[in-house]
Amino acid sequence: MFEDEQISQDNLFEPEAAEGEAVDASYSRQELALRMLRHVHESLGYVMELLEQNETSNAKQQLAQLLSTKSVFMRQKDEAMGTRVLEGVFDGTNMVGEDGHVYPVPPNYASKSRLVEGDILKLTLQADGTHVFKQIRPIERRRIVGVLSYDEEAQVHVVTAEEVMYQVLPASISYHRGVVGDPVVLAIPKSGGSRWAAVETIMKKQ
Repeated sequence: MFEDEQISQDNLFEPEAAEGEAVDASYSRQELALRMLRHVHESLGYVMELLEQNETSNAKQQLAQLLSTKSVFMRQKDEAMGTRVLEGVFDGTNMVGEDGHVYPVPPNYASKSRLVEGDILKLTLQADGTHVFKQIRPIERRRIVGVLSYDEEAQVHVVTAEEVMYQVLPASISYHRGVVGDPVVLAIPKSGGSRWAAVETIMKKQ
């Protein structure tokens, strides 16, 4: 079986300390939580008033603003806890982050989650150096069936489907115990143009 990869959640906010002043992390997180709750309470109260006055359009705008503010609070919470959160695009083996850096995605997690080239991932860089990935916006997919073969030159398994040769993660082939000639169900971006494909399953020959 694949090793379980832990996946974390979203982020929050902390008031700035005066220069040269030490800030107690637990205190700043408590202050942040109270600040966020007050903001949510006040905003929801205002939304309820707007709805009672049948001002639906303004209520929707206020809710959208509340959700936007929440993401800021969440990011600042992570900073207060010594963590950093990035989003990026899965390229078949790595996440290309919004900061321009490339972060290797654990093959077992990518295989188990059936990540497809183009999926949007979130990466939490924890204070202890741990990297935690989470798929947050899957790209639209379609399934195709191909045949497993082995590229002697590159020394890797590949799958040929619809006259295209796709690269696949070795972890996926190992997990399904695939052998050359097996039919393979792949997931690829609906828009096409990918070099990598996710292995959904391998149909063993009788």
